[in-house]
Amino acid sequence: MASLALVVRVVIALSTQGFFQPDEYFQALEPAHHYIFGYGHLTWEWVSPAPLRSIIYPALNIPPFWLIKTLGLDARYPELLTAGPRIVHGLLAAITDIGIREITRQVLNDSYVPVAYFVSLTSLFHALSLSRSMSNSLETSLTTAALSCYPWDNARSMQVQSTRMRMCIVFAALACAIRPTNAIIWVYMFGFLVLRFGLRPSQGFIFIRDCCVIGAMTTLTVFALDSAFYGRPVLSLLNFLRVNASPVSLFYGSSSWHYYLSQALPVLCSTSLPFVLYGMLLAVKKNEKKLKVMLGCILWTLTAFSFVGHKEWRFLHPLLPMLHIFASRSLVELYHRSAKAEIKVPCEKRKYAVAKTFPLPIRTRDLCLLLLTIPASIYVVFFHCVGQIKVMSYLRSLPPENLTSVGFLTPCHSTPWQTYLHRPELAAPGRMWALGCEPPLGLQYPSDYKDQTDIFFEAPLEYMRTHFPSRVDTSYPPSPFASSVPNVTFVETLQMVEQNSGSWDLGWRHEWPQYLVLFGTLLREQGVLDLFQDQGYEEVWKGGFEWEGEGQRRGAVRVWKHNH
Repeated sequence: MASLALVVRVVIALSTQGFFQPDEYFQALEPAHHYIFGYGHLTWEWVSPAPLRSIIYPALNIPPFWLIKTLGLDARYPELLTAGPRIVHGLLAAITDIGIREITRQVLNDSYVPVAYFVSLTSLFHALSLSRSMSNSLETSLTTAALSCYPWDNARSMQVQSTRMRMCIVFAALACAIRPTNAIIWVYMFGFLVLRFGLRPSQGFIFIRDCCVIGAMTTLTVFALDSAFYGRPVLSLLNFLRVNASPVSLFYGSSSWHYYLSQALPVLCSTSLPFVLYGMLLAVKKNEKKLKVMLGCILWTLTAFSFVGHKEWRFLHPLLPMLHIFASRSLVELYHRSAKAEIKVPCEKRKYAVAKTFPLPIRTRDLCLLLLTIPASIYVVFFHCVGQIKVMSYLRSLPPENLTSVGFLTPCHSTPWQTYLHRPELAAPGRMWALGCEPPLGLQYPSDYKDQTDIFFEAPLEYMRTHFPSRVDTSYPPSPFASSVPNVTFVETLQMVEQNSGSWDLGWRHEWPQYLVLFGTLLREQGVLDLFQDQGYEEVWKGGFEWEGEGQRRGAVRVWKHNH
């Protein structure tokens, strides 16, 4: 059965055609590509004075990149640079499906295992996110692995010093190293282990000792790896927590307190949501202690995350396996109730009933509802936001002599970068550029701040008239100051602008590139289409659907080329 999960997750990983979150590329693939090949885009989290990101997660992509480079395959088969990491993350994603079987066996019993496994394998959000190279996805797998080693049966009789308990702590520590906010889950789970079950002092001491030792070793390992990567002492875990607890995190959007209840949970659970909620109700009504511990962890985590302004669906991804277990609890319960009801039906009416052919204990009507995720999963894997990925394949297909410079007039981080392009000749500063969105670092009033993307889309025509030359230089020189670098000078410049109540326009200077990448909605802005045509540009490629996306990411992805 484990092989099925491995096959499903790797196939989904290799088949995924669309764009979901920029972090998939800029917080995982690009740093690894930069480390192995010497070029790639490093976002502000990596180059700011106090780096937020640890190399521990991107390091998973270093072995496939190194192997491809060593074998000299990157120039001949650049597609391998995307396929290699996808296989790695597909295999890691399968840990979630495999782990949920063990958790279900411990929390419920063997009869529920196939149903929980089925719900996990057919999950829409898993299809969208689990096999991608995002830290939340690995966090989900590690959390599931830790919960599969958790002593659900009886804390009084457990041997805290056992290998299994230590494995739980190790997986939890690794999950926290990948995403420090994962500690919220373990504050509850480990705190409950100590307080609710009343461990004997000797057992409590051993448990706390193991937590401290493993936690310290993990922290020191991350510190050593990050310091080696950055070339100076860096404690990225602390920087990550400090910045995400500050107003800087709100720069990427804030949501109301009920966001996780009203939006995230329905999106994560999709068609299994009614069964999740009913499973929770059953756990409370029937006083099922193990499920109530799990429910307490979910509510605790939801409450803690709701106090943070910046919210995203994927932040709750580690809770999804537990939610699937609640769904399996209610699905099996409903099936057995239906079976008992059928027994009471008179024989003359029952003989016309259709024989049960599906091997899982799930009612037909419930199965039909659950299987609605399959066409939705096919859409998100093969068709959702594909233009933002395919545009890089188009650019990569162009001969080097016909691709001297590229400019992305899109919201920042709307496409992958060098991992999907792999063109060293475009790695020189200003040869391939995009609009920036560096956060308001070091400002007292960050809500007043506007980044380069904001300034551009407020008045695109005015921006291009003032920041681009009047005519295209057909040698397509690199742009001298296409975007800001969020270093110490950048922070000091922002502080000076704030003190003087000046403009957030930092004087960026562009050269007209040979190719422009943009979304169709930009062409609807007054005067933009005429300006492009007057400068000698014409559309040569279009990808994606015009109706999908939101805001400035609508209208499909377009490529315009200058013809001289």
